[in-house]
Amino acid sequence: MSNWYSECSPLEKRTFWASFGGWALDALDVQMFGLAIPALIAAFGISKADAGLLGSVTLFFGAFGGWLGGALGDRFGRVKALQITVATFALATFACAFAMSYTQLLVLKAIQGLGFGAEWACGAVLMAEIIRAEHRGKALGSVQSAWAVGWGAAVLLSALVFTYAPADVAWRLLFALGLLPALLIIFIRRGLKEPPRVTASEKTPFLATLSGIFHRDVLRATLIGGLFGIGAHGGYAALTTFLPTYLREVRHLSVLGSSGYLAVIIVAFFCGCIASGIISDRIGRRANVAFFASACIITVLVYIFAPLTNGEMLVLGFPLGFFSAGIPASMAALFSELYPAGVRGTGVGFCYNFGRIVSAAFPFLVGYLSDHIGLGPAIGIDAAFAYSLVLIAVVLLPETRGKVFEQTAPSRA
Repeated sequence: MSNWYSECSPLEKRTFWASFGGWALDALDVQMFGLAIPALIAAFGISKADAGLLGSVTLFFGAFGGWLGGALGDRFGRVKALQITVATFALATFACAFAMSYTQLLVLKAIQGLGFGAEWACGAVLMAEIIRAEHRGKALGSVQSAWAVGWGAAVLLSALVFTYAPADVAWRLLFALGLLPALLIIFIRRGLKEPPRVTASEKTPFLATLSGIFHRDVLRATLIGGLFGIGAHGGYAALTTFLPTYLREVRHLSVLGSSGYLAVIIVAFFCGCIASGIISDRIGRRANVAFFASACIITVLVYIFAPLTNGEMLVLGFPLGFFSAGIPASMAALFSELYPAGVRGTGVGFCYNFGRIVSAAFPFLVGYLSDHIGLGPAIGIDAAFAYSLVLIAVVLLPETRGKVFEQTAPSRA
């Protein structure tokens, strides 16, 4: 990693850290929900299916947020759109701390979804256009690893607040800390520059930008990319939304105990993102994704269905987190390389987030199925099915490694 980073210009490095920071803080806000599910169930007297619906709503609106955010970036500029989206998800998460009913929390989670879906689209495409082609996979894989940093911070904060505060207060404190990402806006405003092509697209009608990804020249990429997104996000959502609850209620681990198991998965996720970026630049996008998707299916099934001891689960948590990282770590580079300049942000935002529309059903289905077949089997079956869709999609996609973007490289100052 240090070799490619040392070759980057100051602008590339500033853009990297802005994208990395935005995604880490995004993860901090979003992952708080999964860690607070048991407290939310108790606070509002809801079922697991109702709790799963909260996660599903966030994913569902994240899909529209990603499509909208990508189009805003194409139309008005990546940096400006990035500032708006960071502010949206930070303020929405903070407001969740003051929800007085299940309905209020449902609405606020929807707004949070709009913001965090849009933020990824803006940051990922900005980074893809700034970084040179030979390092695109490594750079964007490293940016994706920021999710593990934010996820880890959420686990640490959760362990602290639920240890030292009553559960009915702790979840509110956890969401209140979601205001922290707003501080990143200052750095974004001062340190980043727009790629020249972005400002040139302001004459394009906004609706034309949104619909441009359905033009016959790029329609195939849009449809297959959407299938890819369904599998990638469906598998991740099925696995992680209820994983803390599974560890506590099925494996009977305490909050601090389950945090240890999650810590292994999170560290492995970080390593998997870095590794996926390196492998992707060396052997190609398609082979990299096929390897990680196949490994995900095998590992998830073993983790959930095999009669493992708690110690064995701790050890297996590393490959579980490592392999689950490889798919999302490859998506930004692959999707960016599928589209031409005029609709790149819209296409990346749509493909990455369209999967959320369908994958939004996965947390709800896990919660529903858990009442009939148990929480563990519900997680395993849903996740394995979703990752199988990724394998189908990657067979249909072209190889794009090393693609040089047309007229988008800014001067590296």
